[in-house]
Amino acid sequence: MLHKGKEFHTNKDLALSVIGGRWKIAIVWALLQESPLRLSEFQKIFPDINQRMLIRQLRELEEDQIIQRTVYPVVPPKVDYRLTEIGLSLDPVVTAICDWGDSFHAFLKSN
Repeated sequence: MLHKGKEFHTNKDLALSVIGGRWKIAIVWALLQESPLRLSEFQKIFPDINQRMLIRQLRELEEDQIIQRTVYPVVPPKVDYRLTEIGLSLDPVVTAICDWGDSFHAFLKSN
């Protein structure tokens, strides 16, 4: 399969390329909790991410149609982000990853 000019041999590789990355799961998780969100709201939720990286991750998710960016014709410009239908379908995946993270953290603390 070819996606964004890259060859993927399995659907698993494709999926990991779309949701892989340091912040993408966290961004999807945040939008599952509250939507829509503005850039400044993401920055409050994730103070450790710099604005350039956040914008890059948002753009990649938008290119893959996981999120939708809406620009409102007002001054100053207002932009918000929400999950698309295919993005919303990531709910059980992201929830499972977060639950596993909680379990792994508990495992590490017990050792």
